[in-house]
Amino acid sequence: MASLGLSRWRKYVTPYLFLLPTLIIMIVFVYHPIVENFRSSLYNWNTFSGQENWRYVGLDNYRRVFDDPIFYTSIKNNIWYAVISVAVQVCFSLGLAALLESTLLSRFSSSFFRTVLFLPSVLAVTIIGITWMLMLNPSTGLVNQVLDEIGLAAVKHTWLGEEGTAIFSVIGVSQWQWTGYVMILFIVAIQAIPHELYEAARIDGANGLQQFWHITVPGVRETFLVMTTITVIGAFKVFDIVWVMTAGGPNHASEVLGNYLYRVGFRNDEMGYASALAGVMFLITFALSFAQIRFNGTMSRETE
Repeated sequence: MASLGLSRWRKYVTPYLFLLPTLIIMIVFVYHPIVENFRSSLYNWNTFSGQENWRYVGLDNYRRVFDDPIFYTSIKNNIWYAVISVAVQVCFSLGLAALLESTLLSRFSSSFFRTVLFLPSVLAVTIIGITWMLMLNPSTGLVNQVLDEIGLAAVKHTWLGEEGTAIFSVIGVSQWQWTGYVMILFIVAIQAIPHELYEAARIDGANGLQQFWHITVPGVRETFLVMTTITVIGAFKVFDIVWVMTAGGPNHASEVLGNYLYRVGFRNDEMGYASALAGVMFLITFALSFAQIRFNGTMSRETE
């Protein structure tokens, strides 16, 4: 009886022992910093002040966040980033993947376009950013020169120097870099769909668009939902490409939350306010992730 009880105890405890190292790492490197960030956001302090010189201000840093016009500009830009990224990186990539997996293109053409479209995603963000800064240069850049040559000189802009075009130029470059990567993930998902479904649809007279809508889209639903979640969260965490191309300018017009947080914390040395911004940023991404996970779960249950 004693050995039976010990066996049950081991069976009960063993899974938790395997989970314990991961749990400890998560507590030390994820959950503890979150709690510590919230504590830091309740004080005014900088990198040169010891903790004994921190000044307690309660929720004043959070009140300042919601009175800060640059914060709302950043939120608006992050929302634009998310909406355009979902439309291009997720929806348009799915269309591209279906086209490259169809019989409309030869095998050589399909392989060629996969390689060409995927290539930007393996390049470093700094290389991408600097290259496009040169291409978008208003006087010597390729983009304005091409517009001149095709008779569209009226739509020329100082793309990264005007408040109305800076953030959309950066978002466009980001789509150029990552669309091919998401497309490859959709191609893998499409290849997992049983080919017999397409053959049966063709025998029944379904055209390419009907096959895409009734077979491909339901077949990649899980990948679609996961990619949407990752893309939206990524849009609210974006930092590198914006910092390389515009650093949030001109006049904060292309500022995003990640950028603004860095500027406040490491340029202005207002660590308490930066901690409050980080807390708000965490709550936004957490709420979006939670809502999407719930939505994904509801969609999965409805289709079972």
